[in-house]
Amino acid sequence: MLNRISVSFEGDHVLVRTAGDKDYEYLEQLWAKVARTCEKHQCFRVLGIANTHTPVEPLEAYDVPRIYRDNNIDHRYRIAWVEKNPDAVDIIDLMESILSNRDLPGRRFASTEEAREWLFGDSDE
Repeated sequence: MLNRISVSFEGDHVLVRTAGDKDYEYLEQLWAKVARTCEKHQCFRVLGIANTHTPVEPLEAYDVPRIYRDNNIDHRYRIAWVEKNPDAVDIIDLMESILSNRDLPGRRFASTEEAREWLFGDSDE
């Protein structure tokens, strides 16, 4: 499986870039890296930009809250996610719904500009 994860501190947010095939192990690695970077820099604004080739299975999406819990990802975080592959958007929307129903952070946006506007704005809407 080919995939890539890049997590970097950008001064006022943590930038995550992902690409490739995704599975449960990938999700664990991704969110562990994000949490470590956020804790290290005490910055909990996360902008994710993804180009997924093969998304996780729907059942794996239900494990994301446990992965968050294992990495102490909680209400301190503000996570904005952009998925560039239209074929992978449905699974990201499912994850967003699962997280929202558990009062956990994570919103999907159609564009990087919309994501940035929400990430740095005052509104939760």
